[in-house]
Amino acid sequence: MKDRLRKSLADATLYPFWLDNPAAPNTEPHLIGRQDADLLIVGGGFTGLWAAILAKQTEPNRDVILIEAGKVAHGASGRPGGIVSTSVMHGLSNAARIFPVDLDVLERLGKDNLDAWRQTIEAFGIDADLEWTGEMTVAIDKAGLAELDSEFSLAKQHGHDIVRLDSTSTRMELASPLFQGAIWSRKRSGTVHPAKLAWGLKRAALELGVRLFEHTPMTGVEDNQATLTVRTHDGLIRARRVLFATNAWAAGHPHIKRRVAAVRDRVLATEPLTAEQMERLGWKNRQGVYDTRTQLNYTRLTKDNRIIFGGRVGYYFNDNTDPEQDHKISTYEVLAGYFAQTFPQLQDVKFTHAWSGPIDLTMRLAVHFQRYYGGKGVYAGGYSGFGVTTTRFGARVGLDILDGKQSDDLNLDFARTLPGRIPPEPFRWIGAKLTMHALDEVDKKGGWRKQWINLVHKMGFPL
Repeated sequence: MKDRLRKSLADATLYPFWLDNPAAPNTEPHLIGRQDADLLIVGGGFTGLWAAILAKQTEPNRDVILIEAGKVAHGASGRPGGIVSTSVMHGLSNAARIFPVDLDVLERLGKDNLDAWRQTIEAFGIDADLEWTGEMTVAIDKAGLAELDSEFSLAKQHGHDIVRLDSTSTRMELASPLFQGAIWSRKRSGTVHPAKLAWGLKRAALELGVRLFEHTPMTGVEDNQATLTVRTHDGLIRARRVLFATNAWAAGHPHIKRRVAAVRDRVLATEPLTAEQMERLGWKNRQGVYDTRTQLNYTRLTKDNRIIFGGRVGYYFNDNTDPEQDHKISTYEVLAGYFAQTFPQLQDVKFTHAWSGPIDLTMRLAVHFQRYYGGKGVYAGGYSGFGVTTTRFGARVGLDILDGKQSDDLNLDFARTLPGRIPPEPFRWIGAKLTMHALDEVDKKGGWRKQWINLVHKMGFPL
């Protein structure tokens, strides 16, 4: 088995499939010298790009600068599975867990956000391989079936176009011996090419007049009472307001990391499947798919019929966002094994790309907003892996907070409160390593692993 897995990975490029694309745009110049701006956005991922676009759309004369430490989309935004969803709080069940009183409002906000997300993409003619095929959550055991029943009931209560599938119907949608049942949400969800989306948003921001600088890492922040001065490698920007869209990097203020941990998500891409291989899968409706493993896996098809298969998170000491281990092909063997268990009929399929990406994990598993420098700086992040569409929502709310707007939405708990604190190092690393080890086998072996996961739940992490 190990030899076969190694052979399937032997020719894989250790680089994100999404970013390995000739459509990638040229980079913008890096910042040299001094600049002034009404609004500075730090971070050129989805949150930063959406914030730049929204800021100019709502106030065209506002002078907006966006700086990115590397290239736009080369952080987390060019690395996810790219499954599109309405939820702005990491799914209905998580929203019900953290904000049960506000669930109706959060559902409305999520649907409105996704509709506006789509409208902007269409208005700017962004070609991001969007497929509105729905999202499907599949159970792989009896405990997962109970989860599906709960989620299905909740979704029906809130008006989702959702169907409950038994094992036979599920395998007719996607043939896997593991799948015991599923729920399929058929509207306002699907898949997207995340890098093409980010590159399209970059173009839109530039067209709107945003001043964008790449290869411009932030090196420090100074509070000058009326303004903030953000220093970069070769310059500085003085701005009245700063949005820190730094997500898993948690840059902008030393206290951000108290509530955000950077974990690593691993992803594989197969070679394009032949028509005969696609027939073995039966994946005619092309849904984005999540499973109910404690160590969750997700999968979807690309435009050219590759399978993207991700999951199996890891953590490295001191929130390392570029660990050496993730640049070794052996790191992806366990994930390739999960793929083989899920789709044993595809033993002849090889992987072309293997990569990892940073996730900004919090105890809330959902976006939150940290205010610093007397309100002149706001961190918007903590999407915990569900940021493809939620980032637009995070950007909008972050800007409203920075601008001092008053609204009923901003008085809700999601905008006013913070997730719990995460222990500092070395306790963060010790706890994470124990948890990741337990997650790998908890569904099969139980025992101390289950007890540990239950303890982690009680501490506030709903893994």
